[in-house]
Amino acid sequence: MTDLPRIDLTQRLAGRVAVITGGASGIGLATAKRLAAEGAKVVIGDMDATAGPAAAELVGGLFVQVNVTDEAQVDHLFDEAARVYGSVDIAFNNAGISPPDDDSIETTELPAWQKVQDVNLKSVYLCSRAALRHMTAQGRGSIINTASFVAVLGSATSQISYTASKGGVLAMSRELGVQFARQGIRVNALCPGPVNTPLLQELFAKDPERAQRRLVHIPVGRFAEPDELAAAVAFLASDDSSFITGSTFLVDGGISSAYVTPL
Repeated sequence: MTDLPRIDLTQRLAGRVAVITGGASGIGLATAKRLAAEGAKVVIGDMDATAGPAAAELVGGLFVQVNVTDEAQVDHLFDEAARVYGSVDIAFNNAGISPPDDDSIETTELPAWQKVQDVNLKSVYLCSRAALRHMTAQGRGSIINTASFVAVLGSATSQISYTASKGGVLAMSRELGVQFARQGIRVNALCPGPVNTPLLQELFAKDPERAQRRLVHIPVGRFAEPDELAAAVAFLASDDSSFITGSTFLVDGGISSAYVTPL
């Protein structure tokens, strides 16, 4: 019997440079740890001037403070990654918000709508554009944009601007994946189900009934852990996913496939 080849996951991303927005907490921080463990140099872009440097130090990487809605700051983030480490190979455009004043369309006012659109959708446009400047010159790269399972499902407990923004991220990622496929660049939309992050904990601590209403629809019977999403990002960042682009990459515990959940 022929021995199967062994894959050293500590070297799967060796020599790659990864830029992660929202990298100081939640899915972003878990992904920073995972990509660093697989050999990547990690650049953390975040607003938090305390948690950001601590996260970068934890993964032996670089912190760049950035407001992801500001074009000049986003360009600086990706240019600095290339200046310090020599390339931009992976962009995990993950920063996002879900504020309490984004609710039903009947109660969500225009300022709340616009703030969510700017942070969740405009930022992905800016980050993808900045990353692509480097990746097209290199002839390679992997962009992973954080969308959501709500981009493919409707919810009666609405966060109207959040849902719309994530639908935009999904559609934009699909188009970029097709447009740049023959230039050696892959673009995929990560679509998490509900994840056990500080953002979700804060939202649901205020309304346990609302949390339970969501939880009951997940076939696996629990929320995802950030490490589980980080593993999916590492796969999409690596050459193991070399034939995957323009995808709706659902990591949702089965929620988007469920008609009824198991007893």
